[in-house]
Amino acid sequence: MEKDLQRLKSLDRGIQILSHVAAVLDWDQETYMPDNAVEERSDQVAAVRALVHERRTSPEIGELLARLGAGEDNPKGDPGLPEADRALLRVMHREYTREVKLPTDLVVRLAKVTSVAQARWVEARKRSDFKAFAPVLREILELTIESAELLGYEDNRYDALLDSYEPWMRTAKVREVFAHLQKELVSLVDAIRGAAQVDDEFLKADFPIPKQDEFGRFVLEQMGWDSGSGRLDRSAHPFTSTLGAQDVRLTTRYDSHNFKSGLFSTIHEAGHGLYELGFAESFRGSTLANAVSLGVHESQSRTWENIVGRSMPFWTHFYPLLRKAFPAQLSGHELPSFYRAINRVEPSHIRVDADEVTYSLHVILRFNLELKLVNRELAVEDLPEAWREESRRLLGIVPETDALGVLQDIHWSIGSIGYFPTYALGNLYGAQFMNTMRMEIPDLDERLGKGELPTVLGWLRQHIHRHGSSLTAEELVRSVSGEELKADYFLRYLRDKYREIYKLTGI
Repeated sequence: MEKDLQRLKSLDRGIQILSHVAAVLDWDQETYMPDNAVEERSDQVAAVRALVHERRTSPEIGELLARLGAGEDNPKGDPGLPEADRALLRVMHREYTREVKLPTDLVVRLAKVTSVAQARWVEARKRSDFKAFAPVLREILELTIESAELLGYEDNRYDALLDSYEPWMRTAKVREVFAHLQKELVSLVDAIRGAAQVDDEFLKADFPIPKQDEFGRFVLEQMGWDSGSGRLDRSAHPFTSTLGAQDVRLTTRYDSHNFKSGLFSTIHEAGHGLYELGFAESFRGSTLANAVSLGVHESQSRTWENIVGRSMPFWTHFYPLLRKAFPAQLSGHELPSFYRAINRVEPSHIRVDADEVTYSLHVILRFNLELKLVNRELAVEDLPEAWREESRRLLGIVPETDALGVLQDIHWSIGSIGYFPTYALGNLYGAQFMNTMRMEIPDLDERLGKGELPTVLGWLRQHIHRHGSSLTAEELVRSVSGEELKADYFLRYLRDKYREIYKLTGI
């Protein structure tokens, strides 16, 4: 049994190496690759992903899993094995049984079309021309539906796709949670609309991008970011990519007249990156050195960006330093007005720049649309109008261009259909985790006010990061909070915070 286990670990290690090679190609395409290299890059990406898929579906892996006792009724294998090894068996059994259902030809076709689609999306977004992107999106959708059918599902075709990003989550559960969230968030937004609006005009002054970049990198360092194990670059859409156990790449984007966009995108991506660098050392090189789910992954970025990064204690420490960096722009604006400005609530078109009250409504919009796409209840060519209608219904605003609407996200161009719900679920995980953190660290706000960000990182390392994918998301949230995932903590956090900012009553 020990020999079989070591062989399985060796195969897994090879798969992780190849996956990181594919990530290098993807990261380069989004950052430094010249425009004319797209065609061959699509072949390169497809070739590597084909190798990854072939390794993951190797009959030898199936045989080893069976000999180690891992099956449908007992995915963790022989109970006599160490718990970490049983966790590895569970994850590898899950991956093997899913991947073996997908033919290599389909994986290659999807890899090639999404590599080309990324470049098409960038150009279409620049010109705000959805019609130029629609044909390749239609192809991606058809391949995605084909994949879902092969993977199989019980209730809804979307389940097969959602399960790729949030394992064991079901569409029916997301619908239930989102219906509750939507009702409460729309009510809170309506209450805020009836209050005096916060002034944030001073944040639209000219904040030179080099200075923004310098301050953002300083905040990263204070958060505990190790520049020896990662880097920060720029891209059309901020993202985080893991190229190796000690090689995590962040990207951000800047707008000289939108100070909030660059800084909070940087903090957000750093939350992802710190998670990727925090897996237990014993998991390095194995599939356990991955996030348990993208919802949990998103909880880390949303916690740093909003619950910590937009808090009064955080800026009690950092605002004096920010004023030194931008004395002219922030002259006459004391901490309370800055705090209110960075937390201004106003429905807007761009998800990544949305305030934390309306953000989940952006996610619900996308979930509603891709659910209809996958179930063939909405045609690709009708997406722009459907997007405008959903935006009007949920946010009360209608985008005037495709770039502000249906073309703003990269996800569909890379085939990540089923991904969007994890963003809103991340808000829920994050608030529930933070509730436990505050109970265990009663003086947390005082520490943040002194700039002691390692307090937050240390707690997250101990309770969230180190576990990697050795626990399921359900097991993790129960181990941290003692309860199943609930929306109550997130909604209470929002009400408490914005009741004070907007002087609201009756919520």
